[in-house]
Amino acid sequence: MITLHSIHKSFGEKTVLHGIDAVMKPGQVNLIIGASGSGKTVLMKIMVGLMRPDSGQVLYDGKDLVAMTDKERKGIRTEIGMLFQGSALFDSLTVEQNILFPLEMFTRQSKREMKARVNEVLERVSLKDANHKFPAEISGGMKKRVALARAIVLNPKYLFCDEPNSGLDPKTSIVIDRLIQEITYEYGITTVVNTHDMNTVMESGDHIVFMHQGQKQWEGNARQIIHATDPDLNSFIFASRFLQEAKESRMREAFIKNP
Repeated sequence: MITLHSIHKSFGEKTVLHGIDAVMKPGQVNLIIGASGSGKTVLMKIMVGLMRPDSGQVLYDGKDLVAMTDKERKGIRTEIGMLFQGSALFDSLTVEQNILFPLEMFTRQSKREMKARVNEVLERVSLKDANHKFPAEISGGMKKRVALARAIVLNPKYLFCDEPNSGLDPKTSIVIDRLIQEITYEYGITTVVNTHDMNTVMESGDHIVFMHQGQKQWEGNARQIIHATDPDLNSFIFASRFLQEAKESRMREAFIKNP
């Protein structure tokens, strides 16, 4: 479980986060949603230790990440998996080598044990036998699955996903959403997803935090968000849904013209 207590963050005279209190629950997909500039990306960076808050606490099972020494913080980071927005695969490395990277950096396993673990996570994301392909040889959806396999290869307690559906078509986005959800439930991971994709919200919204102008303005789940009365939340939902439907419509039209 990750608990945020009164997180404040400013850049110069601009306050980006105004005293955020929230709990990211274990075994659930916790979503942080909000428009660009709402503070959700800064909040995620603070949660993973890439940025320090001006004040407040980030508690990992009761241990404050902000107050830790570098050595203690490194120990927590070995329990964190990251799925980056652009997948962040090494183009010069094969799929297998990309997934091996964190194992070689953080474990003392034998080559045989590491190879077995790589094959295990590749099978889990339905990419069996893709070991020797390079990122340039696979699709965007496959790259996301490779990145997800790399994120879970160390058996993390915490999984952070930054816009996991960015650049993907609607069908592939659903595949990635369900895969993240399945892995979360299967391993009891505390998963935190930064997204503006309304399909993700409705499909995977076990716990949702809505950010608006640097504040946590609403909190609930996918069932509750349908009946929410917060005007800023409803404006965000409508705008996101409208843009998503327009994008899907353009994609359908393009397919009809060029099947």
